[in-house]
Amino acid sequence: MTDAALSPSPPAIDTNWFSLDRLRIFRADVLAGVTVAAISLPQSMAYALIAGVDPRFGLYTAIVFTAVAALFGSSRHLINGPTGAVSLVVFSALAIFEPEVKLDSYEAMFLLAIMIGVVQIFIGVTKLGDITRYISESVIIGFITGAATLTIIGQVANALGVKAQGSGHQHVLERLFLTLTQPAPYNYHAMTISGLAIVLALLSRRLVKYLRLPQLDMFFVLIIVSLVAYFAGWSITPPGGKPAIPLIETVPSSLPGPHIPEVRLQWALDMSFSATAIAILGLLEALAIAKAIAHKSRQQLDYNRQCLAEGIGNLVGGFFRCMPGAGSLSRTAINYQAGAMTRFSGLYTALVVALTVMIFAPLTAYIPKAALAGLLVVSAARLIDIERLRYTLRGSRYDAILLIATAFSAIAISIEFAILIGSAVSIAWYLTRASKLKAAELIVTPERVVRARIETDPPSQGVLIYDIEGELFFGAAPDLERYLEKALHQAWKQNIKYIVLRLKRVRNPDVVALEVLDTFLKDAKRENLTVLLAGIRPDLFNALQQIGIAERLGTDFIFPEEAEDYSATLRAIRNAYALAARDAKKAGSSDWIEFKGTQLAYYLV
Repeated sequence: MTDAALSPSPPAIDTNWFSLDRLRIFRADVLAGVTVAAISLPQSMAYALIAGVDPRFGLYTAIVFTAVAALFGSSRHLINGPTGAVSLVVFSALAIFEPEVKLDSYEAMFLLAIMIGVVQIFIGVTKLGDITRYISESVIIGFITGAATLTIIGQVANALGVKAQGSGHQHVLERLFLTLTQPAPYNYHAMTISGLAIVLALLSRRLVKYLRLPQLDMFFVLIIVSLVAYFAGWSITPPGGKPAIPLIETVPSSLPGPHIPEVRLQWALDMSFSATAIAILGLLEALAIAKAIAHKSRQQLDYNRQCLAEGIGNLVGGFFRCMPGAGSLSRTAINYQAGAMTRFSGLYTALVVALTVMIFAPLTAYIPKAALAGLLVVSAARLIDIERLRYTLRGSRYDAILLIATAFSAIAISIEFAILIGSAVSIAWYLTRASKLKAAELIVTPERVVRARIETDPPSQGVLIYDIEGELFFGAAPDLERYLEKALHQAWKQNIKYIVLRLKRVRNPDVVALEVLDTFLKDAKRENLTVLLAGIRPDLFNALQQIGIAERLGTDFIFPEEAEDYSATLRAIRNAYALAARDAKKAGSSDWIEFKGTQLAYYLV
């Protein structure tokens, strides 16, 4: 999300309910809720069409899920509900049903929402929400690009006013080809309506930005285009006939009531993979959007609480005939821009949508599918951030590969696999890079400065100093073993009897890495080498004590990290050179080493 899309951060909130400031906050949240509701109405019905279900389920989701997630969430501005990306995966998950068995697919969708909620609640309860920070933003960008492309492809049939061909078991590009080449003629009335919706949506957004008006343009475009179709007579059903253009199904003037979905074991098994994929996708969407807004509003987020809110929203929604949902980028941005100051703005959004459904639901029978298709094409195209794509593709080969792989798999394989493949590759790549330890040989210069050795420096004499940096866990054990073996070989080759290992920059030691270190110390002892461990942090020092390394090595050869910068390392180096000088004096050759063992100056590492 760009800086231009967000307004300045709101002022601090006064929690005194009886203050004028609290009334101002209430007014701001209500106005923001009304503004967001205007865009939620057309979007919710459109996203239901993407999922291949009755539009009323999209509206129900914009009521129940939006309200529940707002009450339990952590973000003050995040608006949840039906989204295009999640709806695409829902459509794919429901492909196991033939188009004629709508009631079964609806019941399965409610069950799917409950399954998603359970997975997300598990992630929140077990504090696994923090893992999402290891998933690269390139995965999100690639997924959104692929999902937006699939959304546009999926609306071709509605935009042309023809019946979509093929089944959910066929590839999306194959279904597109069958739709475009079917013998039935295109409906030019529907094409006019969808084209008009696209043109008006583009022009109205420019006008809204130029005049700095509330972003209600999509709502009014839907009304205008529907009126055009009505007065042209295209959306009027003649006696015993059909209207000139396909219309959406009538939404009843009622609120969603409690409903226990039908549960079939085979459905649960068939949809288990999709439930996991949607659960992860929904959390990635919600957390990415919440983090982007929180960065601007300077709010501290509780990621695991937000995961719980998403899960509770889907779980409760499944018992109120709702689609699976997630955080919405467009509605959240509008909520922030409209001046929302607390998460109650999401509750007010849900209330306005509910009132609108109660009063105006019968009028949805006059909304052309082509109008919603045109608006969806525009919304999907806006999700593809060309500038961000260009920046990511040019900035890093790693991110470019990740982005392309995710987007390609979304289109070529399936939308469920895309998010899981991208996330798995991102985490695996992170772990691979995190497992790489860095090691550098240090020297003491004639000016008594400790710095990294360069190629032009002469070989070390008397004392060998190695600095090791990185995560000290099982994945890094091979690198650690290689570096320590190199140190042993170098010490033997240069006839050095003292090795200083600087371990100040190692983190999170585990038993595998500690065993490698222990083996190295035993090998060094057999070769009559003395090892001094410098810059030892408390967690590593405790581990050395618990497994007996500290006792075997001796406290005189372990230098814990101290308050002064590099003091532990400098003390270890001084002691090592003092021991080397003692040995040199016994051998009658101490001139070269005396100056190095006293008053080392500082580090250049």
